[in-house]
Order: sequence, then structure tokens, then C-alpha cells
Amino acid sequence: MQQLGLEGMPRRLYSCTPSRLNTWLDCPRRYRFTYLDRPAPPKGPPWAHNSVGASVHNALAGWWREPYERRTPAMAGILLTKGWITEGFRDQEQSTLWRDRARAMVSGYTSTLDPADEPVGVERTVATRTAVIAVSGRVDRIDRRGDELVIVDYKTGRRPLTEDDARSSLALAIYAVASSRVLHRPCHKVELHHVPTGEVLAWEHTGESLGRHLSRAEDIATEASEADERYREWSAGARTAGAGSAGAPRAVPAGGPVTVPPQIDAGFPPRPGPVCSWCDYRRHCPEGQAAGSPHQPWDGLAAESG
Repeated sequence: MQQLGLEGMPRRLYSCTPSRLNTWLDCPRRYRFTYLDRPAPPKGPPWAHNSVGASVHNALAGWWREPYERRTPAMAGILLTKGWITEGFRDQEQSTLWRDRARAMVSGYTSTLDPADEPVGVERTVATRTAVIAVSGRVDRIDRRGDELVIVDYKTGRRPLTEDDARSSLALAIYAVASSRVLHRPCHKVELHHVPTGEVLAWEHTGESLGRHLSRAEDIATEASEADERYREWSAGARTAGAGSAGAPRAVPAGGPVTVPPQIDAGFPPRPGPVCSWCDYRRHCPEGQAAGSPHQPWDGLAAESG
């Protein structure tokens, strides 16, 4: 039952992750497909670049969980090979090529690390609250340097990174605030570690800049939560009226999204653009289809050579 908006009653916090907030910011329609429609419309095929990224992240997390004496570049390569994810590649030959490249990535990257420099957290879930949101997320790595914590986020994409990527990242700023509150140590520095090149892009936040990121997160959450509430009110009413009634949410046997009335759909407008060619739900979105041609599952990989 929805709480009455009586004066003095606490407002229900919007529970979210940085990914959920960014999905709303990128495209409210994709947000609806991802978080609200049940059953959700079927996704497109898995992406090979996501398989590379997940395999690398898992290997690096596993490396820190090994005993100190086994934290060697060779062990990183072994962990990568054992945990290699094969989805999304054109064929076995391409998968094998990228497995070998990813093994070289993690071996080279871990050769720059001090295995004795134990992180405060690896794949650590952190959370915090404001007057508007209850936000949580999982950090790749949290280092301690002196008296302060540092957020480390691994990147494996082909796009070159800049310092501005670290500065403007909503997720990294939220992780910094949440880590500080959970672990009771100050945290202002965030770093993007580009594993293929070993490049580190860092930004030192101030209390004011972290506060601005949190305010931005609250603004996004306020928009999303209002749309969520309208959707849930419609959904609850339609289901109460019965599955046979007009406007009731339907199952998705034909592979499409839930049918919603225009006034509800208008609260989740598509934001067509180049990213639509990469969207998991492109097949269910006419505007996304019109925005560009679909990509093959392996198109996100760097160009192959020699």
C-alpha cells in the first residue's frame, strides 16, 4: 500500500545503483524495459566486448584473493584462461584470439602491481543514503594510500580514456562517498585503470564536487521515481481489474515489451542516438531502429591485426 503523503512522514527513499541512475539518464525507455517491465522483453545476443570485460574483471578479482606467494603475472593469466567467457564472438577462432589478448592484458597489468599492497576491498559492495536515495554499488577495488581510500575502476574498452572520464563519472563519485561512510576513512581520489594499456586516469575530488555528484544523483532519482510510481499505479490497477481487461499488462510470448497505455509510455521516452545500435532492446524500439543500423555482437572489439 502506498504511504500517504502526510506532513512530517518520512519520504520513501529511492533504492538504486549508479547503473540504474545512468540508464535513466541515457534512455528512459531502456530503463523501463530493464527495471520495470515484468516479464522484461528478451534482450539481443550477448556482446563479445562484455565477455572480455567480465573475464578480465573476474581474473583480477581472483588474483587478489590468491595467497601472496601466488600473486604473479602468470597466475593472472591462468585465472583469465580458466574463467574465459565465450559468448558473443564470431567464432571459436576469434574467441581464442581474444582470450590470448586478454591473458596478456592481465599478465601485463598485474606485473605493475605490488602483490603485498593488500587492497581494502575487492569487488566490495558499498552503500550510502541521502534524504532522497539509498544507493549501493560494487567497487572493483578500494586501495588505502596513507590515511585515505582510493577508488579503482578497471576498464577494458578500445576507447582512449581521459582525466575528464574520471572527473565526470557519477558512479565513481558515489563509490567514493559510500566507501568513506562504510569504511570510516576519507575518500576523494578516483582512478580509471585502462588494463590494455596500463594507463591510469585519476581525479581528486573535493567535498564540494562529491556533493554536486550526489545532488545530480538525487535529481535523476527524483525524475525516475516519479515515473516509476505512475507505472506501478497503472500496473497495480490493471492487474486488479483482471488479466482480461483492456489495458492489463500482458505476458510477452511474442517477444515484445509489455503493452502500456500512451500516457504511461510517454513517461519513458526513448532518446535515440548512436548508442541505439548497441542497445540490448533495440528490436523492441522503432525509434532505436531508425537511429542506426544494428551492430554485430563482436563489433565492440578493437580491430584485429596480424
